Amino acid sequence: MPHVNLVSTYPGITGLLQDYPESGAPIRDLTQFLLRGPNTLTEGERELIASVVCVGNECQFCSNAHVVTAARYVGSVEAVHNVLQNPFGGQVDDRIAHLLRISAAVRTGGIVPDDMVEDARKAGATDVELHDTVLIAALFSLYNRYVDGLATDLPQDSSYYDALADRLTTTGYASPGQQHATH
Repeated sequence: MPHVNLVSTYPGITGLLQDYPESGAPIRDLTQFLLRGPNTLTEGERELIASVVCVGNECQFCSNAHVVTAARYVGSVEAVHNVLQNPFGGQVDDRIAHLLRISAAVRTGGIVPDDMVEDARKAGATDVELHDTVLIAALFSLYNRYVDGLATDLPQDSSYYDALADRLTTTGYASPGQQHATH
């Protein structure tokens, strides 16, 4: 049972954003910009960054939502889990593997070690990609704590994640019933 009264029937962060639109609107806008806006990182690569953080933080709602969404780009949930377990296993290029490693470091807090950044640069990561990786990882750490800190509900049916992934990969992070808003 959530720690706050929610009118919305949406689970996870979706219900929080729906019921708290004053804070939800800027969260939606930033997420839309970072995960679906113009970027040299593909939408799938950005979903992998979100997945690294959510799985590492053990946020069940966010992990399921973003792993299933990343699977739309990577090919399957199994492929996403394989990338997360072994980013240097050849399923993504070294640049992305290093950015995923940085994402995991951001998730745990503290300063990202210089050698991680240097390795990512050597693999071709740009300043913008480093910036966006760290910002996405920090943002999803916040989301995970928001969702779990308020003990939001999980969907009653796991097919919710498929429907959510369909929406996130087509209209982005737009609120249900809205176009171009966000999540």
